[in-house]
Amino acid sequence: MAIEIEPALQARLQQHGITEFDEVALRQTLERYTTTYTLIKLAEWPARRWKCHYRLMMRESMYDAQTVSEAYAMGLLALLQAPVEKQDTH
Repeated sequence: MAIEIEPALQARLQQHGITEFDEVALRQTLERYTTTYTLIKLAEWPARRWKCHYRLMMRESMYDAQTVSEAYAMGLLALLQAPVEKQDTH
C-alpha cells in the first residue's frame, strides 16, 4: 500500500496526538473539529493545471492535495493550529 501522507505531515499530526493516518480516521477526526467542509475530486485538466487531485475547502481556505488523506490532514492541521476562538466545534 502506498503512503497516503508524507512522514513530515504525519509527524506534525503526531504533535497533536493524532496517530492514525488512514483516510477514514483522518476524516472522522476532522469532523470532530469542524461542522462544514467540502472535498472535491478535481477533473483531469484542473488536476494537471494545479498539480493536485483533491481540493478541500473549509471556511475561507482551500487545501490542495494529492490524496484524500493528505487533504484531510492539511485541513485538520489548520484547525488544530488555529486559535481556539476561531474553531467551530460541535
